[in-house]
Amino acid sequence: MTRGIAFDTAASRSVEAAYLTTDVVAQRVEVQAALDVRPGERVLDIGSGPGLLAEALASTVGPAGRVCGIDTSEPMLEMARRRCAAHLHAEFEHADAGKLPFEDSSFDAAVSTQVYEYVADMPSALAELFRVLRPGGRVAIVDTDYDSLVIHTEHPERMARVLTAWDEHFVHRGLPRVLAPLLRDAGFALGRRSTIAILNPEYHPNAFSFHLTRMMAAYVVGRCGVSSAEADAWLDEFRELGDRGEYFYSLNRYLFLAQRPG
Repeated sequence: MTRGIAFDTAASRSVEAAYLTTDVVAQRVEVQAALDVRPGERVLDIGSGPGLLAEALASTVGPAGRVCGIDTSEPMLEMARRRCAAHLHAEFEHADAGKLPFEDSSFDAAVSTQVYEYVADMPSALAELFRVLRPGGRVAIVDTDYDSLVIHTEHPERMARVLTAWDEHFVHRGLPRVLAPLLRDAGFALGRRSTIAILNPEYHPNAFSFHLTRMMAAYVVGRCGVSSAEADAWLDEFRELGDRGEYFYSLNRYLFLAQRPG
């Protein structure tokens, strides 16, 4: 499902820390409200990660419902299983977004957060999504357009090298621009589309960018000529800007709602 990043135990914990920040907690609340999951429904979480959204969904559908999470990272799956251990109606398995291990019309709703931008064959993946949703089933998809990224820096050439190296891990760095026609081609009826903005004017552990920039720094070393020292200096600048009250990070994610026609 992913290209270039191995979500081992350390990386999975970094993702969990980022997803526990206020920025992503607010995103989860918005996504869950938009999907409008109800008690007793069957819900699929594609790329369930550390299980934070799945836990919230399991609480909503209750024991009469079912939540199935899939991921390609075993450490992520272990984390999700531990988090949702009290919800016997939540289950997690190793699977890819492009080949869903479920029967036709298995789910009332599905959600995918920051996953499809890493999937090479989007038409096949969306065909699979369409197949496992029942007629009238709903889906919420969140992905990022990385041309929306704005980070203040006093070293633009270094920033350009780091961002170019980071781009190597994407399959679709601007997926939201083409997601609507892809969904229509797969047979979905489009619903609401909206922006989820992440704005961090401060640099601290409760900011999403605090954790993401660390993951970025770890990934870019050795790519596009970025050395370990340069990646460290890139991170150090954010601490310095934060201390001076000059830090600025902004990124737009996009929420798409769609439905399999009934």
